[in-house]
Amino acid sequence: MSRREILLNPGPVTLSERVRTALLRPDQCHREQQFADLVLRIRQRLEAVYDERPAHHDAVMVSGSGTCAVEAMVASLVPREGTALVAANGVYGERIAAMLTAQGKRHELVRAEWIQPIDLAGVRAALRAKPFAAVIAVHHETTTGRLNDLDALGRLCREADVPLLLDAVSSFGGETIDWTGWHLGAVAATANKCLHGVPGIAFVIADRQLLASRRGSSPAVYLDLQRYHEEQATGFSPFTPAVHACFALDEALAELGDEGGWRARRDLYRRRTGRVRHGLAAAGIHPLLPPAEGASMLTAFRLPDGVGYAALHDRLKSAGYVIYAGQGPLASGIFRIATMGAIEERDLDCVIAEIGAAAGSRP
Repeated sequence: MSRREILLNPGPVTLSERVRTALLRPDQCHREQQFADLVLRIRQRLEAVYDERPAHHDAVMVSGSGTCAVEAMVASLVPREGTALVAANGVYGERIAAMLTAQGKRHELVRAEWIQPIDLAGVRAALRAKPFAAVIAVHHETTTGRLNDLDALGRLCREADVPLLLDAVSSFGGETIDWTGWHLGAVAATANKCLHGVPGIAFVIADRQLLASRRGSSPAVYLDLQRYHEEQATGFSPFTPAVHACFALDEALAELGDEGGWRARRDLYRRRTGRVRHGLAAAGIHPLLPPAEGASMLTAFRLPDGVGYAALHDRLKSAGYVIYAGQGPLASGIFRIATMGAIEERDLDCVIAEIGAAAGSRP
């Protein structure tokens, strides 16, 4: 049997034994009532993760990655004749603009440099200049580990009465989501990050009225949220879902509840992340962003002088730990560590020691 690796990348996560065992449930046909009942239970559990969620926001499940959920959200909720405003400060915000381009939908991009916050002044100016059908942004931009200031962005959306469509793929279940204050029309997320499920199931929690009013917006067949929403009212889906990933998500959501919910999970992430930041700071390795601007579960660190990412990655992997590279222009200067999943304190201490040793062994 191969050695188990501890995943410190921002999803998929190292599974708990409880969730891993759920994958061994007896096989089910997705057209049987037994599986439809499971889907209904999962949808209810997703909607209950945040007790602040308005009752008129429904969970809609799709089989695919978090990117699939985001693309379904913008395909289905940005009208064909409308214009979207995308506020981007990283890979994933810019990917949303690329999705809209591929869908043939009009949009404007307010772009900030990746290491900077969302350009709120640019968003404000755009919203004052013309009407938009939606504002779209990323909550936790894992490019840098930044947790974007959505209180300020949400106020702008509320003042302009424009729904905010939120990519919460890397934050759902591990950070605050202010459904009312941020004027949320929809939130896209996935099973295999803060919820600690497996890849294969993603979802959008959307305002029921917005879903109805934007019917016919999707240029795709598979990514038509309205069709999923209608059919999943009875637990069935228009296409074959990732059945075993549903088994895992069902158990992961039960585990989240048993462990105290999203607030307890956020606190756990903060303790783990604080441990890593403190330990690496002692070795002279510091975060890319000030900790107050970062998310609870992921930190981008500057690579030590003379230490390349490939060598650091390989050293950690040989010790049983997987870290994550930077992207684009940041690839040569940073590495990233996430603290989601079934991780123990001794794992974090080992990682800190290995990275400190790598930094100390540089020429």
